[in-house]
Amino acid sequence: MPPDRPTALVLGATRGIGRAIALHLANNGLRVVVPYFDWPEDSLSLIEQLAALPGGHFARRVDLRHPAQVKTLLAEVATLCGSLHILINNIERGGMPVVHGPYTAEQWALEIDTTLKAKWLVFNEALPLLQKKGGVVVNLSSIAGEVGRAGPAGLLFNDAYAAANRAVSSFTQTWARLAAPSVRVNELQLGFISTRHAEGTRGWGLLSEAQRQAIHDRTLLGRSGTVQEVVKAVSFLIEEATFMTGCTIRLDGGYTLGHDRVPPMPSSQEDLEVRSSPVGEEDYCSPSALD
Repeated sequence: MPPDRPTALVLGATRGIGRAIALHLANNGLRVVVPYFDWPEDSLSLIEQLAALPGGHFARRVDLRHPAQVKTLLAEVATLCGSLHILINNIERGGMPVVHGPYTAEQWALEIDTTLKAKWLVFNEALPLLQKKGGVVVNLSSIAGEVGRAGPAGLLFNDAYAAANRAVSSFTQTWARLAAPSVRVNELQLGFISTRHAEGTRGWGLLSEAQRQAIHDRTLLGRSGTVQEVVKAVSFLIEEATFMTGCTIRLDGGYTLGHDRVPPMPSSQEDLEVRSSPVGEEDYCSPSALD
């Protein structure tokens, strides 16, 4: 396999968002490397799809939570491809409270090890290859790191998953410093996307209609995002954001902002009833001013 084209390592490519990103890159002239571990039927169909495309794509069964297996994978990438140009750091595992109920120690460890530790292991092993010719890292994360297990999202975002995604933002900034100037590292923070926490997931199907509507009502754009919108955002970070590193783009339709809405501006000064309470005890304006 001659090292004659740019190479992208795409984690979490078996299904949904990761799969769409991998196929997009493969169809746009990159050699794609996809590690897989579970979901055997989906993994096999992805391997068959990539085999039908030109470019020398390949897949390997790897448990990315284990340092030795990560090291072996990246050594093979170095041998077969020479260098690495793109890392799509998309591995995660988030148990939904509505699906799994109360935490077990095993579920907690699975979410931390997959969503956080595996990303760290792969980045550190891949960085020397990325620095050979310059490259791009895109960390995919979740707004769970911002909102936690609260509000309408509380039935879909678990505690360890939320904490792990909060830490990914720290990784993004640290890795941008480590990798500069030859490698850009940015983060795409996702809200409720079809196949990830929204339509097409087991947890979404277990919510009542009212619970699903509450999520969309809080989302300023009033809907879930699509996989194709994520692919477009990833493409922007790879191809267009050439002066951006260490940054986070939030693709959530305004969910994170939606808990507070802007009240109408009072029509005149006379509509305001100013209270005499000291600062810190009460709001200056009466509730009637916001009616």
